[in-house]
Amino acid sequence: MARVLAYTSPSRGHLFPLTPILDELHRRGHTVSVRTLASQVPLMHDRGFNASPISAQVEAVEIDDWRARSPQKALAAAVRGFCARAEFDADDLRQAISDEQPDAVLVDINSWGALAAAEQWGGPWAAFCPYPLAVRSPQVPPYGPGFSPARGPLGRARDRLLRPVVLGTIEKQMVPPLNGIRAGLGLPELSHADDLFRRPPLLVYLTAEPFEYPRDDWPDNIVMVGPCDWEPPSEPPDWLAGIDQPLVLVTTSSEFQDDGRLVKAALEALSDQPFHVIATLPSGEPADYQVPGNAHVERFLAHGPLLDRAVCAVTHGGMGATQKALARGVPVCAVPFGRDQLEVARRVQVAEAGTRLPASRLTAARLRSKVAEAITMSDGAARVAAGFKAAGGPPAAADAIENRLLATSPAPTTTQAHPPRVT
Repeated sequence: MARVLAYTSPSRGHLFPLTPILDELHRRGHTVSVRTLASQVPLMHDRGFNASPISAQVEAVEIDDWRARSPQKALAAAVRGFCARAEFDADDLRQAISDEQPDAVLVDINSWGALAAAEQWGGPWAAFCPYPLAVRSPQVPPYGPGFSPARGPLGRARDRLLRPVVLGTIEKQMVPPLNGIRAGLGLPELSHADDLFRRPPLLVYLTAEPFEYPRDDWPDNIVMVGPCDWEPPSEPPDWLAGIDQPLVLVTTSSEFQDDGRLVKAALEALSDQPFHVIATLPSGEPADYQVPGNAHVERFLAHGPLLDRAVCAVTHGGMGATQKALARGVPVCAVPFGRDQLEVARRVQVAEAGTRLPASRLTAARLRSKVAEAITMSDGAARVAAGFKAAGGPPAAADAIENRLLATSPAPTTTQAHPPRVT
C-alpha cells in the first residue's frame, strides 16, 4: 500500500470535495496525509488521516477579487492572491514531502507554488480541480465571460474573434507570475495559462458531461469523475422535522465575496410562495435580514438532508453547491457574482437543469420568476445527475490515482525539473 500526501488551498470548497476521494484511498488501505486549513485539521484527523495545517502565511493571504469593479480587475486580484500564497505554499509542500516521504502527492489546482513544487519533486503527482477548467478548445467558447456554446457559423465566428481577446487577458495576467514561480524552482516556462492544467501527469476533474460541455479534445491527463459530494457530519436542526412545505435552499460562497444580497433577495422574492426557504451563509455570520415566517437563515446546515426535500436550489453559481444540488436531481437557479461562477451558471442553463440570473440583474421579482422556471426543469437536472453517477465519483478518482500514479510510477530519485512537455 502507498503513502499519499494531499495538499489543499485554504478553502473548504476545495477540501470537502477532495475528502471522499481521500476516504476511498484510505478504505483501500493507503496511508493518507493531508495538509489543509487549520480549522479543518481535527475533522480530517477524525477520518483517520495524518492531518496537519498548511502554513499560517498561506491562510493569511486573502483573495479579495470581490472588491474589483470589472472582470479584468477581479482576475488580476485573484492572480495576485494566488501568487502571494505561492510564495509560501511551495516551501510548505516541500517540507510536507520531506516530513511524510509520500509515494504520491495530490495538489489543489489553486495552490500554484505547491503545484510547481510537486513537479520539481520528480515523484508521482496529480492535481485536482473542483471548478470549470479553462482549457482551450475550438469546440467550446472562450473561458471566463460565461458565453453560451456556439451554434452555427455566426457562433463559431464569435468564438474565433473573441477567443484571442478573452484569452489574451488571461494570458497577460497569469503567465508571467506563473513563470516567475516556476523560475524560482528551476522549472521550464509555461507558454499558455492553460499549461497549468496540462503539466500534472494526472488531473482529477470533479465534474462530468452533460454538465461539462462535450468535446473530444480533452488532454490525456484529465480524468472526469463527477462531483465528489461530502460535508461534515451534523444533525439536522429540530425545527426541520416540523416543516411540511417543500424546501428551497439558498447558498452563498464558502469564501467571502459579499454575496449576502442574494439571501436578502430570496427572502423577499419567496416570502409569499408555498415553500420554506432555508439560507446558509458559510463565509459570514447571518446579517440583520428581515426573515419571513416561511424562512430560516443559518450560519451552517448540512445541505444533503435539505436537498433531499428541495424543489430548487438558489446558488451563487459556485461549483460545489450547484453540483451538489444537481447530483440529487434538484434544479438550480444560479446567480453568479464572479470568479468561475459565470461559467457554472451558463452550464446550468445549457444543460436545461435550471436557470441563470446575473447578479447585476438581481431583483426579488426577477428571482421569483427564475425560481419558478427552474422548478419546471427537473428532467434536465435528472439527466445531469445520471451523468454524474456514470462518471464514477470517488472510486473512479481513486482508480485513476492508483492506475496512473501508484502502479507504474517509480519513486523519485532526483529533484531536478521534468523536461519541457511537448504540446
